[in-house]
Amino acid sequence: MYCVRKITEDIYFVGGSDRRLSLFENMYPIPNGVTYNAYFIDDAKTAVVDTVDKAVGDLFFENVEHLLGGRALDYVVVNHMEPDHCATLGALCEKHPETKIICSAKAAGLIAQFFKADLEDRIEQKKEAETLDLGKHTLTFYAAPMVHWPEVTVAYEKTSGILFSADAFGTFGATDGCLFADEADFGEAEYAEARRYYANIVGKYGAQTTALLKKAAGLDIKMLCPLHGPVWRKDFETFIEKYQLWGTYTPEEQGVLIAYGSVYGGTQNAAEILAAKLAEKGVKVKLYDVSVTHPSYLVAEAFRFSHIVFASSTYNNGIFTPMETLLLDLKAHMLKNRTVALVQNGSWAPQSGKLMREILDGMQNITVLEETVNLRSTVKENNLAEIDALCDALCATM
Repeated sequence: MYCVRKITEDIYFVGGSDRRLSLFENMYPIPNGVTYNAYFIDDAKTAVVDTVDKAVGDLFFENVEHLLGGRALDYVVVNHMEPDHCATLGALCEKHPETKIICSAKAAGLIAQFFKADLEDRIEQKKEAETLDLGKHTLTFYAAPMVHWPEVTVAYEKTSGILFSADAFGTFGATDGCLFADEADFGEAEYAEARRYYANIVGKYGAQTTALLKKAAGLDIKMLCPLHGPVWRKDFETFIEKYQLWGTYTPEEQGVLIAYGSVYGGTQNAAEILAAKLAEKGVKVKLYDVSVTHPSYLVAEAFRFSHIVFASSTYNNGIFTPMETLLLDLKAHMLKNRTVALVQNGSWAPQSGKLMREILDGMQNITVLEETVNLRSTVKENNLAEIDALCDALCATM
């Protein structure tokens, strides 16, 4: 049975939530599920704005057919061709052979790659600032390349002030019947999932995100309709401010993320001592074991905090494997503008500090403190002085 939500008098949400999927993109844990958002504009000309993943395809089709009430579907707008948003595009076009596909030139090429059916004759390409007139509503399209695929566009509807923002302003998490962020009491936990979504899915493309924000600043936006997560109809200035910080790799908070990789507990002990000393000085600290915390959470925390301590055992004459994974992930996501410190441990051939520094040296604007902690198996009295010195150095740079 259909399940639609009204956004404005004639614009509707026709997507759905998936609470069964455990890994988004077969990579990122989503313990609270995810939404696949699509929208329907009921006007002189009807339009669907983006489609959905196959997981909620049946509900999507019921929603669209209910709103059409037997009428033709004039247009389907494709802002983003990733399959979690376009897996049902081919089936929608089969159901509605009258439908024109509105998309960018790059999206048109991807449509040919993803679908066997020849849809080329039904595609109407839109360039920067070109429009689609539906009657009372007019969509204006703006390129948003690499946020986070090269074909992405966003669509601004002037009458309602809605920005259909594709993957921008998305977040992990299924809805609990609450379509709007203000209904869902969007708070710190929800922003944490929005940050994790941004940092891992879009985070590499900060310059492109900033370019999109500059375009959006020239629009009178009254509502944000992303492809994942809730719709924002008020109080979204904070979200935009966070995107400004994330897009420029500016820390949200002064504080220390301590990520440790420990085999037998010695490195963990040093990390916990350092965390306690920092907390005693009033510094905000978050401490994580890289062996049990998925890297996506740590990437998000690295986007959040100004300072990071990597504490790693030496393993097979290299970096402890989960720590190496984290460092390479941060490098792949282009993290920059951070102050970093290192703690290394090695029972017979300490190497992790040198090797971690080599990865960090390949990243932009990462300041590595000279103060380090060098363990031999376990924390000794002389290491306490090193931990004190590192604590003081971290505090001095805040």
